[in-house]
Amino acid sequence: MALVMSDTPPDHLSTNPRSPHFDLEVLQRGIGIRFKGRERKDVEEYSISEGWIRVAAGKSLDRFGNPVTIKLSGAVEAWFEDVAAADDAGEPDDSTAD
Repeated sequence: MALVMSDTPPDHLSTNPRSPHFDLEVLQRGIGIRFKGRERKDVEEYSISEGWIRVAAGKSLDRFGNPVTIKLSGAVEAWFEDVAAADDAGEPDDSTAD
């Protein structure tokens, strides 16, 4: 039985392999995050339902060598980048027509 991946990203996802919200297969698809209307590439963890993202606070490290993170609250949107790229590639560009 083959598993079919949904086109909806998970509600809560983390890039830290030690987190219970880490999912390598989902991360390999590529996740786009928009926070407060601005696309972010530095998100370490997010929760759509709770309305927050976690980002690294500069280059600071904790005593275990992990980046120090801060939690920012606001509107969070997530999407799969591989689906967005497939949608863009599938539509013909009308601007090149004569």
